[in-house]
Amino acid sequence: MKAQLIRQAFYKSVPVMAGYLVLGMGFGILLRNAGYGVVWAAAMSLFIYAGSMQYVGVGLLAGGASVLTTAVTTFMVNARHLFYSISMIDKYKGAGKYKPYLIFALTDETYSLLCGAKAPEEADSGLFCFLVSLFNHGYWVAGSVMGSLLGTALPFSTAGIEFSMTALFVASFTEQWITAKDHLPAITGLLCTLLCLLVFGRDSFLVPAMLLITLVLALLRGRKEGAK
Repeated sequence: MKAQLIRQAFYKSVPVMAGYLVLGMGFGILLRNAGYGVVWAAAMSLFIYAGSMQYVGVGLLAGGASVLTTAVTTFMVNARHLFYSISMIDKYKGAGKYKPYLIFALTDETYSLLCGAKAPEEADSGLFCFLVSLFNHGYWVAGSVMGSLLGTALPFSTAGIEFSMTALFVASFTEQWITAKDHLPAITGLLCTLLCLLVFGRDSFLVPAMLLITLVLALLRGRKEGAK
């Protein structure tokens, strides 16, 4: 039963595998070019495991940023997790011993796989989510290490490589749009983000956009439940 569950979790994680290997390699190459070797790449991906923040972290490390600057930047970049992770509370409620790791390993892409996923019949839902999360984490660490090693053997220009994170976000959004029946949350997110981008500018729109999206979705959910 466990062997079958591992196989199914692996199959579920395959869409993320290619993206994480490539994106992890991009991070490893950037970090290597900034003067930090494979041990740094492996440690950051193993213990931090925050794709976009790790890309930003390369610049913070290279620029000698202070602890305060790093903390504020990390909060701003990862603030979105505070909002979408709320929807996973019920799903992770019975996860037991797997819960701490599931909370740590909840990335954008893992969320997109698990938010609507159901564990196979008679299987431990917490274990299934744990395995999917673990596979994704492994892909990211492996990609980072390979990128660091590749950056040593084949040095090349890294101009534009940070766009790979944006590309993966777009791919995840497209997959969710195709598989979801209700497109209202996605449209709400797009419109709220565009509005905040116009009002607050490109450097300050993220947190206001997340707050506005949360407020609008909460109101819509309240009206929907009230209509039942």
